[in-house]
Amino acid sequence: MTESNLTLPGARQNTAEACSQDEGELRFHDLPSRVFGNTRKLRVWLPPGYEARENEGRRYPVFYMNDGQNLFDPATAFAGVDWRVNQTLARLSRELVVPPLIAVGIDNATVERIKEFLPYRALYPSVPKPLGKYYPDFLIREVMPLIERSYRVLQGAKNTGLGGSSLGALISLHTVIARPGIFGKLLLESPSLFVSNKQLLKDSRTCETWPQRIFLATGTRETGQPDRDRRIVDDVRSLAHILHLAGLREKRLRVVIQEGVGHNEGAWADRFSEAASFLFGT
Repeated sequence: MTESNLTLPGARQNTAEACSQDEGELRFHDLPSRVFGNTRKLRVWLPPGYEARENEGRRYPVFYMNDGQNLFDPATAFAGVDWRVNQTLARLSRELVVPPLIAVGIDNATVERIKEFLPYRALYPSVPKPLGKYYPDFLIREVMPLIERSYRVLQGAKNTGLGGSSLGALISLHTVIARPGIFGKLLLESPSLFVSNKQLLKDSRTCETWPQRIFLATGTRETGQPDRDRRIVDDVRSLAHILHLAGLREKRLRVVIQEGVGHNEGAWADRFSEAASFLFGT
């Protein structure tokens, strides 16, 4: 593995890690955010062959994903378990299941994570002054322009995905409702739909423009408490029903409810292959 320093617009320090040829390349950017008043690390995975001469003119779909610490490396992932996004996307591309694409992991703000991922006040978790209403601006006005300046990405909703897990899924759902037409693919893993008195479910009922494909999933043992677990599954089914009423059928919506599976990075990693295949499948 080699490491080099690069300077690109919008990044204070940018390092590139060249993984094995079959796994693509992982690069890092430090993004100073005016929206949140902090600096965020972006982890950008480039597919195998991105730098090859024969691909100099090629542009790629892009998948923006929250909680970037958990996506590529067990050393930075919660509980030491990562989603294996790079390995999975490289394999799916080799197998011609999905086209080569760029994955952008947006690191969470650690102690400020919950505030940034909640667009409404909440009692549980207790967040009286949430910042999530600014998240769409952070993503669309700061993160996406840096990526589009620095990498050869395809434009348009059909080439742009967004997703996350837990509260990262919740803020992804809020973003596509608040800014319709920007993201054409949406990944919602174990979304925390119960927070803020289920306000995001209420918002979903009035949304008129949905992404072209949505992957929605949860386990039946998210908390290990039977009553809470049933409510979580019921919330996911409620969202699925809302999407069905909005006209999303099996080609646009996949709902996965896994029996006996919990709320953890391992579960989301195990489902990522199916999710990516559905969202970006050729």
